[in-house]
Amino acid sequence: MIFMTSNLGASEMSNLISPKLGFHASTLTNGNVEVDQELTDKLAKSGIAAARRKFTPEFMNRVDKVVAFKPLGQPELRRILDLELGQVQQRIFQSPSECTFVFTVSDSGKDFLLKEGTDVKYGARHLKRAIERFLVHPVSNLMATDQVKSGDWIYVDLDSERNSLVFATEEEYLQLQRMAS
Repeated sequence: MIFMTSNLGASEMSNLISPKLGFHASTLTNGNVEVDQELTDKLAKSGIAAARRKFTPEFMNRVDKVVAFKPLGQPELRRILDLELGQVQQRIFQSPSECTFVFTVSDSGKDFLLKEGTDVKYGARHLKRAIERFLVHPVSNLMATDQVKSGDWIYVDLDSERNSLVFATEEEYLQLQRMAS
């Protein structure tokens, strides 16, 4: 089996998802596109048509199956984020340093990472960079300054006023919860 991927038709597909003129084909929810079956079918036809324009009929006739992938929805993006966060946790457990700890990201923190790391045009391609920038680098600084110790539980949440992630140890988190009650 040989799998070939291409970005042929990407600009046409992007225009279908968020047209510059006329009526929008999709609706936005929290900055993410909701794509219905009709739009998915249009996207697939647009991608296949672009491939047929680019490649000769002789080549296309030798391809057994052409598949146009659907845009990622919110559940798929959330699952990708959870997998990436799991990999970060594994990096912490397997690091040569003596400082191993557990972290938990709140739902609002995850929403922030998804907002920063995904978009309509590129999907989740920038998600790893957003995780590195907003989670891994700050945690590394906390480790370097001995603010995180081995065995700690770090709670990561969104500070909506500053539009950034905030980090608290279990003790700090429990104190904040008591004060909020």
